[in-house]
Amino acid sequence: MLFDSHAHIDSEAYDENRDELIREIEASPLSYVMDVGFDLPSSRLAAEHAARWPWCYAAVGMHPHDSKDMDEAMLEEFRTLAAAPKVRAIGEIGLDFHYDLSPRETQEYWFRRQLRLALELEMPIVIHTREADGLTMEILQEEGVFLPARTERFPQHPDGGPDARVLLHCYSGSREMALQYVALGASLSVGGPLTFKNNRRAVETAGAVPLSRLLAETDSPYLTPEPFRGRQNRPPYVEHTVRRLAEIREIPYEEAAAATLENAKRFFGIA
Repeated sequence: MLFDSHAHIDSEAYDENRDELIREIEASPLSYVMDVGFDLPSSRLAAEHAARWPWCYAAVGMHPHDSKDMDEAMLEEFRTLAAAPKVRAIGEIGLDFHYDLSPRETQEYWFRRQLRLALELEMPIVIHTREADGLTMEILQEEGVFLPARTERFPQHPDGGPDARVLLHCYSGSREMALQYVALGASLSVGGPLTFKNNRRAVETAGAVPLSRLLAETDSPYLTPEPFRGRQNRPPYVEHTVRRLAEIREIPYEEAAAATLENAKRFFGIA
């Protein structure tokens, strides 16, 4: 009854205990996990995982941290990987101006190129943005991600608005920008930081955005929620984020779990 919409089972952090992690997932209330690539090797592995386990799906793409290593051949391999039946999104892609591990102009160039690939393939897009909120929004609009030519390719969203199949993963921006994104047709995911004390911005956003536009995630092995903060994150811990979301919205946990599950299935096109 839970969907971890963004995890990195493909991370090297799990190389020594991945079999144990898989057993934990299969013994948990998780119905699905989206294994998200962040470079070419992890994207290949995510696609392999999706083919291996019925509960696993994959996203493929180059994280902005590693965009300095990107080239045309890699872009073509992402295209090939994206053709696999259980690869359901291009991501995570975007901008990260906090660490600046790749030059900003390089990040922007490959962000745009991968957006164009997703538009061409008519696939959902998983966005990473950190300390680049304004430019991320600007690029998404300039590349036509929210235009009718894109949104009309997908069924109208249950809330009556457009559906651009754009997901702002582990959203950390303002409440105002979140509502702007929703109006344009995007969805947002909430993660472990929602459970952190004094994270007022995340709480405000989680309470303001329509429930039908919210997904839940762990970003495992990062951003571990309370009460496990300080340990390696695991996909089953998404339960604690969903419980916190239910508290914020003053709804039963079961309702929050069902909503985030169905929202993720719809976003990634899982029947």
